[in-house]
Amino acid sequence: MFRFTSGRQLIIARVLCCLLAFILLLAPVLSGCINKGRDKKVIIGTMITEDFLPMWVAEHEGIFEQEGVVVELITFQSAQELTAALSAGEIDLAMTDPMVAATLFAGGIDVRMEWVTLGETASQGRFGIMTSPNSGVKTLHDLAGKPIGVGSNTILEYVMDMLMLGAGVPENQILKEEIKKIPVRYEMMASNQVAAAALPASLLYLGEKTGMILIADDTRGKNLSQSVMIVRTGFTVTNEGKQSLEKIRICWNKAVELINANPSAYRSLLVEKASLPELIANDYPVSTYPMAKKPTNAMIDPILEWMLHKGYLSVSLRYDAVTGGFIK
Repeated sequence: MFRFTSGRQLIIARVLCCLLAFILLLAPVLSGCINKGRDKKVIIGTMITEDFLPMWVAEHEGIFEQEGVVVELITFQSAQELTAALSAGEIDLAMTDPMVAATLFAGGIDVRMEWVTLGETASQGRFGIMTSPNSGVKTLHDLAGKPIGVGSNTILEYVMDMLMLGAGVPENQILKEEIKKIPVRYEMMASNQVAAAALPASLLYLGEKTGMILIADDTRGKNLSQSVMIVRTGFTVTNEGKQSLEKIRICWNKAVELINANPSAYRSLLVEKASLPELIANDYPVSTYPMAKKPTNAMIDPILEWMLHKGYLSVSLRYDAVTGGFIK
């Protein structure tokens, strides 16, 4: 028990009590400010793919800090995990394909496609159909009626269909073996468990180096494939969210400028982040990347028509190239 022997000590004690009470009252406010600061962090999700390289470069080069935005980049092992995280509001932006964006919107998750991350031109990014040297397959026509490993409702299935149809193979002769995990798909192709496989650029390059046969890819002719950066519209309902998105767009563009000026300078970062096989680590060709622009109707409309035809959409969607969103 404190004992005060003078009026001066009593005054000091009362002042100290008032200060303590003020601090106790202020504590929740300070805690709220701290939490609010944490809430400003933008979380961006992606699959482990080269399409995301500019974001890894922005992180590596400190561009996010330069633009005053706090960003966390999270990788997912499957499209299903990425979609679930976006649906649950655990991530704010995601690098994915137009099929995922349309499927999310049709399922009640309002998203917009903000910019093309790879595939502004046919030469950017590569998807194709590969077979083993022992398969006896030489052309797309040879694959008519034979199972091709692929994942349903993906950009790879779309590219595969377009390549096969473009070569004159009837739709009812395009047979698919559902193999969601792409490394497993590659191994099944290489061991002749499927006649061929639809694969992304890194595994096509690996296959070419190990004696596999590339039947066709999408780097010539019509531009078939894009990956896109999408955002939950709920993230941009506030001015803070809109400003953060614009800063991230600026970061993307700055990173793209660095990569396009000297793509090979970022090969080691790509190898690390995209987990490229050791066999191709030293000479894998690093792509150039597009500046942040919304996908065009020429890119998205055929995909939406294909999804409706395949039954992946139960209702017809229209794409608005001005907003990057969809309309039922």
